[in-house]
Order: sequence, then structure tokens, then C-alpha cells
Amino acid sequence: MPTSQKVHPLLCNSKCNDLHFIQFEITMETLMPYISICSSVFSAVLESRNEKPNINVDLENEHQLTKQEVENINTCTQNLKAIGEALHAYENHNGYYPEWLSELYPKYLTETNFLVCPSDEDKGVPILPYDTDPNLPVSYTYDCTPEYYEQWLKRERHVYNGKNPIVQCSNHKSPDSDSSLYLNLSFSNTIYISKGDWRKQPISVFGNLEAAISGLERALEIVPEDPGFFYLYPELQRLYLQADNVIAAESLIDRFKSVMKPHDENIMRFRDYWTYIEMLKISGEHQEALKLLLHLEETEKENPFRASIFREIAMVHEETGNAELADAYYNKADSRLAMIGKPAPDFSLTDVDGNTISLKDFRGKVLLLDFWSTTCGPCIGEMPNVRKVYDEFNAMGFEVIGISLDEDQERLYEYLNTCNLPWRQVFTGEGWETPIRKIYKVRGIPSPWLIDKDGNVISYKARGSELRRLVSEAVEKKV
Repeated sequence: MPTSQKVHPLLCNSKCNDLHFIQFEITMETLMPYISICSSVFSAVLESRNEKPNINVDLENEHQLTKQEVENINTCTQNLKAIGEALHAYENHNGYYPEWLSELYPKYLTETNFLVCPSDEDKGVPILPYDTDPNLPVSYTYDCTPEYYEQWLKRERHVYNGKNPIVQCSNHKSPDSDSSLYLNLSFSNTIYISKGDWRKQPISVFGNLEAAISGLERALEIVPEDPGFFYLYPELQRLYLQADNVIAAESLIDRFKSVMKPHDENIMRFRDYWTYIEMLKISGEHQEALKLLLHLEETEKENPFRASIFREIAMVHEETGNAELADAYYNKADSRLAMIGKPAPDFSLTDVDGNTISLKDFRGKVLLLDFWSTTCGPCIGEMPNVRKVYDEFNAMGFEVIGISLDEDQERLYEYLNTCNLPWRQVFTGEGWETPIRKIYKVRGIPSPWLIDKDGNVISYKARGSELRRLVSEAVEKKV
């Protein structure tokens, strides 16, 4: 069975949208109400493997969560506690971690129901049988193969002193949004709650502001010049400012400037620029950030990351209240914005069964044109969601066309046969040279284009809960 490609979580290439997932912003102003809610709803911190988690649920103060939701969080916490103890015993006995959580049963985990979250509507049974636990229903995200552990997790574990997650649960809804809450079981057996990327929430990871500052200071002592951990600099800077330590925050900017490599020939030097610009904005130096960005706009005209420069300029203008210039630069950054609400480009292709397929065939239907590849981890990760939305709305006129940018036909067909996807697929074998990719200006995958019944573009990034919302609205509209 093919497996999804393991990539460094912060160093994906320009043709994969992993980076966008990692870099979405959650400001401390946004987080504080949430942290206040979650700190009283749920506290399960286990500093040593011999202690039991301290679970404290105060229903009286938690009007935003139902009693059942709180009970589910507590049950899930107990599940993670049992899984953590089983993983620790497994590692002590074998010297490594299991490839699948099901391998813990029955020797290390006494009951299989510990592997199923009560908030998981699918009860641990995968929507698509791909790269999932082959032995038992499992609700929890776990990826600790020997290769991945040695390549990345082991180092991350050292940097975070064991506070990084080894198991995650994303089955609980956030009380204040459509997104998921994550229950994280760390290598050190700390169980903590986060919203979105845990790396952006060090207070949740370490337990409080003081511990978070100490934790990230320690981390940067270990990896001060490792580009893969440069994101720690702005995170620590935010913590310093929250602690009213302006001097330390400003000093950290100078410290980062001493390790960044802006003149490196490697194209990834732009990650250094983005980190530096982020730190300037955090400190309120928006004009300095804009000055640097405008310089890059002039000097990097042949750079493939030029669109990112425009996007960063747009964000600075937006943050400083210049909406007109922000819109102009957003459109320069992504010409696809101009396609929203306009007719989608027509096409005539041949699907994998040898039948002709074109956009006009789907007039009167809501259509998802899904650009993807079996080598793209986020594409594979999104596929169960697409299947779920398809199953719910297909009878109401929702269709999907998969546009595979694979070059390996055997790998693609193996995936299709394993997952038995019910919608039509297009495969040319040309990979990124596939003509329709250029027509739709696809620069990264997954790239899901949602098209309405009249053939007009609704969105070119319809993913996650947003896909269901947009499809639900579109199928109800009359032509």
C-alpha cells in the first residue's frame, strides 16, 4: 500500500501547501479568551510518567460547552493517559515506538476502546482505507515510524524537552469557531489542549507564561542557527512582550539578525526574511518591515517566491489600515482572486476510463475540481473530508473531478483501487506540466476549485469545514 509522503513539517517545497498550514497566524489577543476558557474546562498536565493527570472540569463556568462535550473531553483525556502509559511501556521494553497504535493491544493497552474518541462520529473507522491503522479502529493521529522519528521527531523531542505531541485528537469542536480543538499527548506525557498548530501556542504546550518563556529560551539555546526552528524566535518574542519584557523582545530581534542568512544562494533564505519581517511587525515596526519588503520587490523580480513578497506587502498595508493598497497587492500576489465569481475556464479532457470529460457536462451541478497527487500529504489528508462532503451532498447535485498531478501511474491506480473513490479522475502522467494546471494557475496542492451551477468560480481553496459550508450553500441556490 502506498503511504503519504513524510515531509519536514516546516520545510515543504513550493508545490505543497503544508507551509501555509503551518504558518497561519493566531495572535495572543485572539488566544487569550480561548486560553481562559480551556484552562478552566480542562487541565491534564502530567510532568512525570509516574503521576496521574489532573483533570478539572468546572461545568458552572463553562457555558460554551455542553455537558456531553465536557464529558467527551474528559473521556478522551483518560484514553490519552492510557495510551501514553502504554507507549512508555512499549518503548521501555522494545527501545522504539510502535508503527501503529493498535500494536499496543493487548500487551500494553488492556482495552481497545481506549483507541476511540467518544466525539469521533466515525468511531475510529477510516472513511478511506489509506495510510490508516490496519488492525483496529483508531480515532487518534499518530505518526512515529522509525524513519520519521529519527529524521524529525527525535530532534523535535529534544528541542521541546518532550513537550511536542506524539498523539493528537482533533475530534472535539472549538466552542467559539468551526475549527477543531486538539488534545495533545506529548512525549513527556503532558496532555494539553490547543487550537490549530500547537507550535503557535507555547503557553498551552508548557502550561503557563513563565514556563513557556523558559521552554523556548532553552530550545533556542539548543538550535539557535537551525532554520527549521527559526519560527521559535517570533514565538518567544510574543511571550516576552506579553510578560512586558520589551528589552528582551528587542534583543531577540538583534539575535535573530545575527543568525539569519539573507544572502544565501539557497532559495529558502526567504524563510529568514519572513521570520525577520514577522518580528518587526510584532514589535510594531511596520514601516521598517514595509521598507524591506519594497526593497525585495525591486531586487527579486525573477524570484519564484515573488508572489509571497506581494502577499507580505499586502498584509502590512492591511495591518496599517491602507485597504486600497492591500487589495492591490493581494491581487498582484494571486491573480486567481480576480477569477472569483467569474466563469471557470472550460476544458475537454479524458478521464482514467477513457471517457471525455468537460466543464460544460456539469452545468447545473456544483462541481469541485480537485488538483491533487498521491505524493502530497495534505492532499491525502483532505481526501476523507472530500469523500464525506461528497456522500452528503451528491444526491443534491454535488460532483467532484479529481485532477491527478502524479507522474507514477501505478502508484495512482493503487491508491484509487484501495480507496474506491466514486468520482471521476483525470491523469495525464505529465505531473506539473499537465495543461489544465496551467489554465487554472495552480501553484500548490491541494488546490480545490469549487464551481457553482452556472459555471462560475466560488473558491479555489475550498478545504476542511469551509468545503462543506460552501457546498451546502451552493447546492441550495437555484439556477
